[in-house]
Formats: sequence, structure tokens, C-alpha cells
Amino acid sequence: MRTLGLILTFTLSMAAATSASSQPAVDPAFKAPEVIEFIGLKPGDKVADIVAGRLTASLAQAVGPSGKVYAIEAAEVVSKHPEALAHMKELASQSPNVIVSAEPIGSALPPGLDAVFIRQNYHDLYDKFMGPADVPAFNKTVFAALKPGGVYVILDHAAAAGSGIAATDTLHRIDPARVKADVLAAGFKLDGESSILANKSDDHTKNVFDPSIRGHTDQFLFRFRKPN
Repeated sequence: MRTLGLILTFTLSMAAATSASSQPAVDPAFKAPEVIEFIGLKPGDKVADIVAGRLTASLAQAVGPSGKVYAIEAAEVVSKHPEALAHMKELASQSPNVIVSAEPIGSALPPGLDAVFIRQNYHDLYDKFMGPADVPAFNKTVFAALKPGGVYVILDHAAAAGSGIAATDTLHRIDPARVKADVLAAGFKLDGESSILANKSDDHTKNVFDPSIRGHTDQFLFRFRKPN
């Protein structure tokens, strides 16, 4: 399935990401500094990057040598895109604070996390590429892994309001309201929203890989917090 293959194309310059303290060469369109600031990471934090890829080196830089980035390459992804795991292992070989795993998507996460981040792949939990996954169970797994006060941050392509999960496997989008409902049901509280990757000119009817919209989709960014 080309969805994850394209999403997981690792565009970081490995020469520029030779350590957690080096500056990762990330496409400015990803707005990595703004996303990292929104997550609220600080040195020493532990963060899980679900379906790790384009922002992993930026996360590693944010948490610093005393922090940890758990780069989770789901087994379902690796079975079809082994290059994703190879890229992560290459990064980890140069950045000791990056720890790579390739367990099934429903597996337990490392405990005591400060943050969990999933970028443009939450919608894939609902499509056949991920099984589909047991989404309520996945969100509860995230909840269990976070420290009290920890955050769960989701960035994804917006589908039309009211469409729910109808476009996850066709347009590779998801209704933001569905994401909120899912995560709130797991016990989280909505803690913040950002429009840094929003695009009002996107009418939500095109596949995210359509040349006329690719790289410029309307994206939502939510931060949910585990209550103390």
C-alpha cells in the first residue's frame, strides 16, 4: 500500500542527523520546530514516536542526550516497508537516545512516557494496512504508558466534517471530530489545538497524494493530556 510507503519515506539527511544534538535537515513544510514546541518536549523527556519517520531526529534533538525517543515501527508497517526500520536503525546507530522497536501496533509501549506522538498515521489505524487495529485498545495502551500529566499528540490530514472514518483508506484522511471522540473516550482531556498546518483552501475531497494538494493538505494538530 503506497500510503505508508510514501509517508514513511525518510527524508532526513543522515549526515545532518549524526547525533541527537545535531540539526536535522527536515523539510520546512513539516514545521518541525513549531510541532515540537506544541508537544512541549524538554531535555530529559521520554517520548514514543509511533510509526517513526520524518520528525524522529527532531524529537531526539528536543529531548537531548538525557532523554529517550522510542521509535516505534509497527510490525505491520515493517512487513511491507522494511526500509522504514532500516532507516530508523541507521539513525539510532548515530543517536544513542533513539531506541527502535518493531512490535505489532497493539503492543504495550514503554512505561513512564512524557509524550506519545503520531504523525499522519492515526487514520491508518482504521484501514486494512493496520489490520485494521483495535483503535480503542490502542488509545488505552497509550494512556497506560503515559505518566500522569503526559501528552498524546496527533497530527493528521483532515477529512470532511461528519465523515468519520469513511475516508481513511480512500483519501487517507480522518474527520478531526472522530479523533477527538476516540481519544476522549480513552480517558484523556483535550489540552490544545494548533492550526499551524491548516489550509483553508483544501476542500477535503482529494486524496492526500493528489499532485494538486500533496504537501499542502489541511492538517489538524491536537494535544491530549492524561489527567494527574
